[in-house]
Amino acid sequence: MSELRKGQVRNLGLATLAFAVTFWAWNLIGPLSGSYSRRLHLSPTQTALLVAIPVLVGSLGRIPVGVLADRLGGRRMFAIICFVSIVPVLFVGWSDSYGWLLFWGFLLGIPGTSFAIGIPFVNAWYEPERRGFATGVFGAGMGGTALSAFFTPRLVEEFGRPQAHVLMAAMLALMGMIMIGGSRNSPRWTPATGSALPRMREAVKIKATWQCAFLYAVAFGGFVAFSTYLPTLLQTVYHFAQTDAGLRTAGFSIAAVLSRPLGGALSDRVGPVKVLLASFLGTAVMALVLALRPPVEVPAGVSFVLMAFFLGLGTGGVFALVARLVEASRVGTVTGLVGAAGGLGGYFPPLVMGTVYAATGAYTIGYVLLAVTAVVALAYTLRAFRTLP
Repeated sequence: MSELRKGQVRNLGLATLAFAVTFWAWNLIGPLSGSYSRRLHLSPTQTALLVAIPVLVGSLGRIPVGVLADRLGGRRMFAIICFVSIVPVLFVGWSDSYGWLLFWGFLLGIPGTSFAIGIPFVNAWYEPERRGFATGVFGAGMGGTALSAFFTPRLVEEFGRPQAHVLMAAMLALMGMIMIGGSRNSPRWTPATGSALPRMREAVKIKATWQCAFLYAVAFGGFVAFSTYLPTLLQTVYHFAQTDAGLRTAGFSIAAVLSRPLGGALSDRVGPVKVLLASFLGTAVMALVLALRPPVEVPAGVSFVLMAFFLGLGTGGVFALVARLVEASRVGTVTGLVGAAGGLGGYFPPLVMGTVYAATGAYTIGYVLLAVTAVVALAYTLRAFRTLP
């Protein structure tokens, strides 16, 4: 137990840092969407597809990566993902056609799979009653999207796009070496043996897998959708410059980053169900406010930040729920499936938003659809977990 406690803080910190760096890499296209759109003369739908495409692999890839994390351990898998991600990061920076950007953007989803590594990695380091806190802190690594929104446009302006991507590749290489040399798997962790398919089949049969997958698709999917598409939306509707839109998107992401560990900690205290109910109710209200296309900064800016806060609470609550409902030996595989659902939840909204804007010249219908989805998630949470605190 002393060995376990001794390694908790260091390994949680390193996992969170690795998550932040890989999420920055995952979100390299979104903050630059305005410049891609102007230079390549893209339609709103084409821009939305370019922004959303890394989310697809980052989502579906979490399933095999979660299985591999059970088998190889978080320490090794974090390093592998960091090193492999260097290739698409470099080629996205070197691509000058829409087709090649889509191809390498598709593979840029690889760093987005790191989430499925970190959840079982930190779960194994912490006692059951503190796993909501631990996964919430780890989840704050999604602040990598805020780092990308704030720094990527500025680095591109200062050094140029290829050079900015080389810097990102160097950070990934350094992070991979740090994880190999500085992190350790928990003494509680034992590698899974045998074929992955039986574990996948077992995870699919667990009711909690599908329940949490739906809730995470709404909470985390909403966060991913806005953190990747918000720069485009702010430039289109409120006519911000690319760097100003990036600054405001960073504020959105930071609000979610801060509230995610709060959601995990509150779940340990009052239960994940109450946290999820508050999350979905708040998200629905903010979406309806934004559907009215309010003036910029106040109330629009405040509404975006509050929406991020509520979505962050929900992401923390879902994995506190996973820790309560799923036995530790299956958490990695279940996390891969739930994480995939969350990522897919973030894949479709930008496409919907782009299509809606192209057809109507406004995002109103998209906001209303988000509000309806949040209300459905709220009603389902009430019904499915009414006996769970």
